Amino acid sequence: MSFVGTEILGRLPDGRQVDVYRFTNANGIELRVINYGGIILSLKTPNLEGVFDDIVLGFNSLDSYLSKAYLNANPYFGALIGRYSNRIADGQFSLNGETYSLATNDGSNHLHGGQQGFDKVLWQAEPFENDAGTGLVLRYTSEGGEEGYPGRLEVDVTYTLTDADELMMDYCAVTDKATPVTLTHHSYFNLKGEGGDTILDHQLMINASEFTPINDTLIPAGEFRSVSGTPFDFTQPTPIGERIEQQNEQLAFGGGYDHNFVLDRDNVAKDELVLAAKVWEPKSGRLMEVSTSEPGIQFYSGNFLNGDLTGKQGQAYGQRSGFALETQHYPDSPNQDAFPSTILEPGEVYRSRTVYRFSVQKALS
Repeated sequence: MSFVGTEILGRLPDGRQVDVYRFTNANGIELRVINYGGIILSLKTPNLEGVFDDIVLGFNSLDSYLSKAYLNANPYFGALIGRYSNRIADGQFSLNGETYSLATNDGSNHLHGGQQGFDKVLWQAEPFENDAGTGLVLRYTSEGGEEGYPGRLEVDVTYTLTDADELMMDYCAVTDKATPVTLTHHSYFNLKGEGGDTILDHQLMINASEFTPINDTLIPAGEFRSVSGTPFDFTQPTPIGERIEQQNEQLAFGGGYDHNFVLDRDNVAKDELVLAAKVWEPKSGRLMEVSTSEPGIQFYSGNFLNGDLTGKQGQAYGQRSGFALETQHYPDSPNQDAFPSTILEPGEVYRSRTVYRFSVQKALS
């Protein structure tokens, strides 16, 4: 494993430099990350024949991430998400007797940290190599009042590429005033290789007996619903496209899958890892396993991709050309008493870990 080096990707409109950091492991997996948005620019893994392909959606140039077309679509390709991942209803929450108003950048709701969330800031970056692997530490301080949130939040995120073909993501944050926090990562994966066909034939397993149904603005209704007998039952490996077009109110609200799944964590401590999901692509044999310390995972089937954005191989990203599995606390938790709390208090340390493990299999066991 090694840190290969750094190169300049470009400059932001204010002149600040955006760099690409490249890492490889002993098995040839290559990770490229930029300090703008903590974006994973590319991730190359082998198929059954040993051919390496880039399996995450995105662009080759900084200008593409800054373009009007991208900002209008705002798919968050490969980015770090915060201060609050997912949605907050009507861009408001109350905390300690005070009501806070946030940007409403998703219809009437607040999404993924607002107009300038963590996906659109320049992080301090420091590459490293140690016994665990090689990777990048990213640091950012979100000042009190940024995007309407209370408290000065100091955030560290560490990406580690290991020789066990794992990509580990460790999140850490502290605050000087109570504030809601849930951080995640938003890569879109296509295990055939980015720019390939849709992800509808990928077989997905989610370790969740329940999900949180949503209303027509994609906000949870505050209910925990069994997946049994519904299109949301991925407790056994199932092709993503098998039931995505079924007549179902929840699928209609999301335009497909855009839902939080309540992970089965019985008898598992809240800070310990649990298997959250597996995805296997039959043609390449690529298998991705996701483990997390988080209580939920948002499965998004790329419903709003519409061909307006052109990827790294010059192919348009059409509907369902990538999927996201975002480990996190539940959407709208600051307004939902029945959901696990996302409030970080002064003196506490927010910690979260998610691990993506890559391998190949001829058949899904």
